[in-house]
Amino acid sequence: MGSGGDRTMASSSEAPAAALAAMDAETEFDAAKGLVYNKSKRSKYMTEKDLSELPLLQRINWLSTTIIFFPAIAFCIGCAFVPLRKPTFYLFLVQYILTGLGITGGYHRLWSHTSYSASLPVELVLLAWGAAAFEGSARWWCRNHRAHHRYVDTKGDPYRIDKGFLYAHVGWMVLKQDTRQVGRVDITDLNKHKLIMLQHKYYLPIALFFGFVLPVAIGTLGWGDFWGSLVYAGFGRMFFVHQATFCVNSLAHAIGEQTYSKEHTSYDSVITALVTFGEGYHNAHHEFPHDYRNGFRWYHYDPTKWVIRFLATFGLCSNLIAFPENEIEKAKIQIIQADLDERKKAVDWGVPEEELPEMTWEEMRTRHDAGEALVAVNGFVHKVDDFMDKHPGGRKILQFWVGRDATLAFNGEVYRHSKAARNLLVHFRIAVLKEKLE
Repeated sequence: MGSGGDRTMASSSEAPAAALAAMDAETEFDAAKGLVYNKSKRSKYMTEKDLSELPLLQRINWLSTTIIFFPAIAFCIGCAFVPLRKPTFYLFLVQYILTGLGITGGYHRLWSHTSYSASLPVELVLLAWGAAAFEGSARWWCRNHRAHHRYVDTKGDPYRIDKGFLYAHVGWMVLKQDTRQVGRVDITDLNKHKLIMLQHKYYLPIALFFGFVLPVAIGTLGWGDFWGSLVYAGFGRMFFVHQATFCVNSLAHAIGEQTYSKEHTSYDSVITALVTFGEGYHNAHHEFPHDYRNGFRWYHYDPTKWVIRFLATFGLCSNLIAFPENEIEKAKIQIIQADLDERKKAVDWGVPEEELPEMTWEEMRTRHDAGEALVAVNGFVHKVDDFMDKHPGGRKILQFWVGRDATLAFNGEVYRHSKAARNLLVHFRIAVLKEKLE
């Protein structure tokens, strides 16, 4: 049954009293007309199971789908008929940069994570062009993004990657969701922010004005290019900004390196950074979300960081939060250590000391007298029968130490053996020497 409100009727004569008494809240009975109605659910009250049972066309959120795909279609068609003029290209770039920063610098780092403070002029610009991205109001966007961080990779994550790359990229907006499943987060600060609430209330006219009316007016009045401004600075800009920011939900959770944490599906990738205004150091961001930087090093491609820092030099931004360098380095070392621990599991380090039996000198000599080539080194008994002819120093020198303690000779009195030699020696040990030689 769809969410459009169609109701299926059945005659009351076909519904006995017992069945009517057993009806749940999903049905209602009109006594005057003698009809039983199946109540249709609004999509926002439907569970994931309910939604999955709908026909595909009824599962689609047509408003979001139109906003995502119509600009792409209009842009592709427009490119075939409308030439791109140089001033229009510059207008596209300005609109693209302002809109992208409205999302990354405003919606994301300023209001979702409060990683810095912005002056009134900066907030106005970020809210205006953030709306022009047509990705929802700042309040709506930040609420979802906070849920993504708090419940990452779980059912509470609105665009979790485990449902597929395309789902994380656009599917979560194209298909209706069980909104009650999205994790709860605190947005008290957003509700108290007058400008955010004003943008939320008048989101559509603000988005249309800064996303289309303003650039088209500039292109038309400036150099007489109405269609070019609409196609490139309007639809084209909207399409490219969508793909750039959507990649933060998909690409940043699919490729790259997990530099600081393996506890969530986020990765650091310069490729992702190049297409997302610097949001590609995503593993770092998920581990240190309140840092105003995504790329911590000066050479990390993060234009959003550079803009925030540039504005701060003029007092337009302040209170830039940077996580302590010691903690960043600590997290990095912990991952390196974890990777080393995993690599160590694949290497044969010999029988662990605690699993070796004990052997006395008397037992060692008895076995030596029986013909076994046993040598004591560093408190362990080693059986070297198969190594006698492979010893780099020759068979005779090793034969001399058979049945004896060669610790001093092995550690430098005769020759200070290499780390490789010590690693190899581990594979020859068969017991822990119970007592030292008197």
